[in-house]
Amino acid sequence: MSQMQPMVAVHYVDDVVVVTIDREKILEEKDIQTLEETILPIIEENEPPKMVIDFCKVDYLSSSVLGLLIRLNTMIKDRGGNICLSNISERIFGIFKITRLDKVFSVFDESNEAVSHLRNK
Repeated sequence: MSQMQPMVAVHYVDDVVVVTIDREKILEEKDIQTLEETILPIIEENEPPKMVIDFCKVDYLSSSVLGLLIRLNTMIKDRGGNICLSNISERIFGIFKITRLDKVFSVFDESNEAVSHLRNK
């Protein structure tokens, strides 16, 4: 029987939590639910939450992931925090542009740039 690999890796840089998604594709509803169930407690544990979501390994995602990101952004902002995204592929960033999510989220090429941005907030 194959073991499930963790979907994310989480580490902290001072008061900024970096969530690295460890999947190439996030298409199925169960994966999106797992992602949400993993991130929500992290938001609740940090006051105010400062989060970077690193998409360095992600090549494909469903529109449901965009909905999740919008919900996470709202939750974090409501708690006085900030969220940044990093390492988004050109293909996925094209979707962000079409949906105007590039205006909603601060997007950085590298996660360390996003961390620096949040540390100064």
